This record gives sequence, structure tokens and C-alpha cells, in this order.
Amino acid sequence: MTQLPIIDIAPLYASGEDGWHAVAQEIDAACRDWGFFYIRNHPISAVRIAQLKDRAETFFGLPTEEKLAIDITRSQHHRGYGAIATEQLDPSKPSDLKETFDMGFHMPADHPDVLAGKPLRGPNRHPAIEGWEVLFEQHYQDMHALSCTLLRAITVALGIERDFFDTRFIEPISVFRMIHYPPRQTATAASSRARARIPTMAASRCCTRIRPAGCKCRTCAANG
Repeated sequence: MTQLPIIDIAPLYASGEDGWHAVAQEIDAACRDWGFFYIRNHPISAVRIAQLKDRAETFFGLPTEEKLAIDITRSQHHRGYGAIATEQLDPSKPSDLKETFDMGFHMPADHPDVLAGKPLRGPNRHPAIEGWEVLFEQHYQDMHALSCTLLRAITVALGIERDFFDTRFIEPISVFRMIHYPPRQTATAASSRARARIPTMAASRCCTRIRPAGCKCRTCAANG
């Protein structure tokens, strides 16, 4: 095999359980041999992806001053907008030429975990774009549900209780992040020394889902 596996997860949403073991075996093999895999026939629609892309382009196209209204460096819970050159994943290299929007599981300011000052626990901070908050909060919940479905398939592969991960991902600290890489020639003076891209990816999460915006390759088109 010369490309990442493409796994049809439709059986995970069927009424019966006949297809679960086959999908679990495919995921198990992909994780052991590659560490990554594509999925197809998942419940996240192409319409949803188009809506997210449209809102992302609107947000990242705003003047910097407007985006900084939700400056992530002023958030105690790592929520909001990360300006270009805000992050420097490799201290030995220039800052990263990218801007980001981060959100997570929303907790109101009066939630016990927030009041206790637990890391990464707190309210999300959304830009003042019509329809943004409803769309992104729903997408976060839908992606969390998809992740839990994949984790249940992994429990089948591991031979452990089906709800093993369910009980450990209640009110998760999972992060949904959008990243915009602007053309280097458009970088401002403050970010002119920033690198074009981040270093080799190091994922510290249980499940990392990546959707490259604008990718027209045959594999991405096939997976939706």
C-alpha cells in the first residue's frame, strides 16, 4: 500500500453489529502500520464543511484589530484568536506564520471546574459573526460524537469494554482549531521573520482529525 488507508465507517452507524469487527480490524491495522487513516461515510456533511469554510474565510479576512477582540493570549482557558507569529512550537526556529481560532467544550464561568481554575476549562469566545456561535458549537458536539464512535470501534479492536472511552470523555478537553496560513508576501512587519509552516506535527490528543481546506486531491475528494 502506497497511500493512507480509506476506511468506510458506515457499518458503525448501521442498526446491526455485523460490520463493527471488520471496521475495527481496519482501524487497528491502520493505527499500527500508519498512525493515520481517512474515513468515509461519516455523518459530517459536505454542506457543513462548506459552511465552516465560508465562516473561516470571513473571520480570517477581518482586520486584525477585530480578530484581536477575542485574543487568545488574554484568555485563561486557551480560547479565541491566535495572531500570526503568536506561537513558536520550536524555540530554535522563527515563530510560526499562521493564525488560528481555538475553541473547546464550553463551560460557563460559574461551572465548578471553571471556578476551581482547572486548566483548559472555561467558556468559548466567538467572533461577532452572524450564525458563527451556533454553527461552531454544534460542529464541536458533532465531531465529539464522531470521535466517540471511532473510539468505540477501537475498543472492539482492543477487546475491552465498549463504553471504556465513553466514561472518560465526558466534558472533554478536546480542542477544535482552525488554521489559516497566509501567503508569506502578505505578512506584516511583526511577522516577517515567521516561518511559512509549523514543524513536524506532534499530536498529543487521543484522536486528531485534520481537514485541509481547499485540498482537491482525489483522496480528499473521495472522503468528503
